[in-house]
Amino acid sequence: MSIPSDVRTAFRLVQRLLRSRQSRNQLARRLRTQLPLAPGSVEIAVYFADGPVNMYQVRQWYGPLAELHAEHPVAIISRSPGTMLALLDESPVPAVYARQVVDLERFVDEQAPKIVLYVNQNARNFQMMRYGRMWHVFVNHGESDKMYMTTNQFKAYDYALIAGDAARDRLTAALWDYDLDARTIAIGRPQADHFAADVPWPADGRTVVLYAPTWEGDRAAAAYGSIASHGTTIADRVLASPAHRLVYRPHPRSGVLDPEYKAAHERIIAAISAANAADPAAHHVYDDGPGLGWQIAGADVAITDISAMIYDRLAVGKPLIVTRPVSPDADVDERGYLGDANWLLAAEAEDVVARVDAAAHDAEELARLRHWVERYFGDTTPGAATARFHGAIERLLERWRTVAAEHVGR
Repeated sequence: MSIPSDVRTAFRLVQRLLRSRQSRNQLARRLRTQLPLAPGSVEIAVYFADGPVNMYQVRQWYGPLAELHAEHPVAIISRSPGTMLALLDESPVPAVYARQVVDLERFVDEQAPKIVLYVNQNARNFQMMRYGRMWHVFVNHGESDKMYMTTNQFKAYDYALIAGDAARDRLTAALWDYDLDARTIAIGRPQADHFAADVPWPADGRTVVLYAPTWEGDRAAAAYGSIASHGTTIADRVLASPAHRLVYRPHPRSGVLDPEYKAAHERIIAAISAANAADPAAHHVYDDGPGLGWQIAGADVAITDISAMIYDRLAVGKPLIVTRPVSPDADVDERGYLGDANWLLAAEAEDVVARVDAAAHDAEELARLRHWVERYFGDTTPGAATARFHGAIERLLERWRTVAAEHVGR
């Protein structure tokens, strides 16, 4: 490693330490004004050990959790001061700060939750999974055909709430000796019941194109990100069209590892700003806000990478184009929807406007989408997935009461 590289690394570490200390001090002041939860008042906990950069994973559960909280009290457990500060500002359910394992122990002793939900596979999940008199349930933060969705880590949880038939088949093919009938419950995508919202653009007849790429990935097999390979061309062509509107929603980690990827991301942001300055009526959008849903439901056509965004878009049943990774090492599982996807190669990005217009009016493509929507999510009638989510929670609570009664009687 060169000396300049060492200096940059050291500088980033110092910055991180300073931000962490600042967050801890700010949080200490905030917590002094918070009333503690009454003992035994939390029935369901959501365990989230990540920092603010991954808060998108828990944010998308806010709507379903708020509804569930009305029937069964819910709290989100945070291990990060930065995340806890954000939760205090925005979470629709109570948040609990448990920085150390002793704080987790105190929470378990005081609250004795019956169910703990996990939205990711953070290694620190195991610090919560030590406790045995509760169900540990993996709910994930999105449905996809990434290799992440077939990890053997599923076996660590008592149960998993999965989306539908595609998830069942994926797990059956990947995991040995895993009893799907006993340990998984299909619920669809309850987050999609909360996607509808006001959009920040006028109803002026422009075709709205959502470009929602993922980050560059941390290994060759997961190099799904398209910002550097497709993205700048996609943005330039859509921004140049007076009949189209671009909504750019990148993954929040875009560019954290690859400077070239970050530079391409920043070029798109600058291009959107310039296009809006040249034509204020265009209302192109760079979206890095916390809320996810209105972008997915409101766009006429979506362009995504291989990520959970594909399946969120499928859940609303509207036209979709998927970028083909340029890396030959990227792990692309084409046994499901990706085997029938409307692929966009990097070399085809120049023609993206024509591809968007074709997708927006292709009846055959929409019929194919309906098939895949059913396969991945089952019934997507508004409210159906929420009902299945609540039904799964009730089933697990009933199972908890049965097992708890058996242990009391011993």
